[in-house]
Amino acid sequence: MIHFPRDGALESVADEALIRSWRDGLRSDPYRSYLYAYPHKTAYREFDAPKPLSELWNGEPAETFFLYMHIPFCGARCGFCNLFTLPDKRTGVHEQYVDALERQARQWAPYVTRKPFARFAIGGGTPTLLAPALLERLFDIAERVMGVDTSRVSISVETSPETVTGDRLQILRDRQVDRVSMGIQSFVDSEASAIYRPQKPREVERALDLLKAYRFPVLNLDLIYGLPGQTVESWMYSLERALAYDPEEIFIYPLYTREHTIVKPGDIRGSEGESDLRLACYLAARDRLAAAGYVQSSMRRFAKADAGSVKPLLPYGCQEEGMVGLGCGARSYTRGVHYASRYAVSKGATAGIIADYVAAERYDTADYGIELNLPEQQRRYVLKAILHREGLELAGYLARFGSEALGDHPELGLLLRSELAEVEEGVLRLTDEGLAYSDAIGDWMITPAIRERMEGFVFA
Repeated sequence: MIHFPRDGALESVADEALIRSWRDGLRSDPYRSYLYAYPHKTAYREFDAPKPLSELWNGEPAETFFLYMHIPFCGARCGFCNLFTLPDKRTGVHEQYVDALERQARQWAPYVTRKPFARFAIGGGTPTLLAPALLERLFDIAERVMGVDTSRVSISVETSPETVTGDRLQILRDRQVDRVSMGIQSFVDSEASAIYRPQKPREVERALDLLKAYRFPVLNLDLIYGLPGQTVESWMYSLERALAYDPEEIFIYPLYTREHTIVKPGDIRGSEGESDLRLACYLAARDRLAAAGYVQSSMRRFAKADAGSVKPLLPYGCQEEGMVGLGCGARSYTRGVHYASRYAVSKGATAGIIADYVAAERYDTADYGIELNLPEQQRRYVLKAILHREGLELAGYLARFGSEALGDHPELGLLLRSELAEVEEGVLRLTDEGLAYSDAIGDWMITPAIRERMEGFVFA
C-alpha cells in the first residue's frame, strides 16, 4: 500500500502513476477497519484532571441533542464482537445497573437538558434482554428525568431474536418507538454456529413474524458477510430470506475480527479456500437491494425511500455533536471533547468496569476520553459526511470552519482525481466505487496522531 503524501496541494503532484498505484493499493485492501466513530474509542485516555459536566456542556452549539442509553448485557457473546458487552442474564444484576443509570441521568439532567432531544436510542448489548418492568423504566428515565418528548423524537431500540416477546414489543409500541433493529447475521445455521451465535432458524422466523405483527414504522435487519464457510450463494440466500420479510431497512456488515475476538482474523475465508469473498458478497448484495427498490445511503445501510418516522420530528444534523450517552460504555460528544467510561473487551475487565459504574455515587465529571483540536474536529466533520451518500456540503464546511475543505484536506482532491469521489452542485460525494471502499478510505484518512493513540491502546 502506498501512502500518498498528506501535506502540500495535490495539484502540484504530476505523477499519475503514483496516483494509480495508490488507487490500486486501496482496492487491493478494502477491509481495514470499520470507522463507525471518529476518533475511535481506542484513542481515548484518562484526562489529566476530571472535567466537570457543567463546563463541558455549557454553550454547546448544537440546536438539538441525541440521547443514547447503553445496556451492556447480552445472552451470549458472539464470536466477532469486540463491543463493550457482558453475557449476563441475571435480573438482579440488570436492576442494579438500571438503578445506576437513573442516578447518572438525574445528575446529568441539569447540564444536558437545556436543549431538546431530537433522537433517542437504546442499544448495547441487547436492551430487550431486560425484564419488561426494567425496559419500561428506561423510557420513564428518558421521559421524566431527561425530558424526552416521545411524540417528536425518533426512537430506535436494538433487539435479538430470543428476546423478542409480545410484552416487550407492546412496551415499545406504547412508547412510540419508530425503529426496531434486530441482528440476524445469517439464516444459515452452520454460519451462525461458526460465529458462536446461539440462534436457530425457527427462532429467527418466530421473532420476525412477531415483529411484523406489531408494525413498527421501521424494521431493520442486520446481516454479516464474510463468515467462516460462507459462499456468495449462501450469503445471498440469507439476504433473500431477509427480503422475504419486507423490512424497511437492511444493514449489511463485512465481518471484522481482531486478536481479542473469539473468531480470529484467519477465519475470514470462503468454503472454496483461502480467498476473501467479502467484496464479491457486497457487490452482489448491493445490486440485489437496488433491484428490490432499496436506496443505499452508506456502505452498510439500505432503506426503502419512504422509510422513517411518521412523527413531526425535531430537526437534527448528523454532523453535529451533542450526543448524551447514559450508561456504562456509552460515549458522549461535545464539539471539543468526547468522553466515556473505560473500554475493555475481555469478560473480566468488562465486568470490573460495570461493577465500578454500578457502585459509583457521583457521575458529574468526565475523566476518560479525548480532546479534539480544530484539525481533528474538521477531520471528524468530513468523515461523517463523505462516508454517507449525503456527502460533504462544501459551503457548509466553509460556514462551520471558515476555510475550504479541499484546502484543509488534500486527500479529498486525491479521491476526486482517482474517480472515487465527485462534486455535484457543491456537494462532494463518494462514487458507487468509492462507497464500496469506504472502510479503506476511512482508515486512510485517520490522522497520524489519532492512529498513534489507537495503536498504543492496550486491551484488557
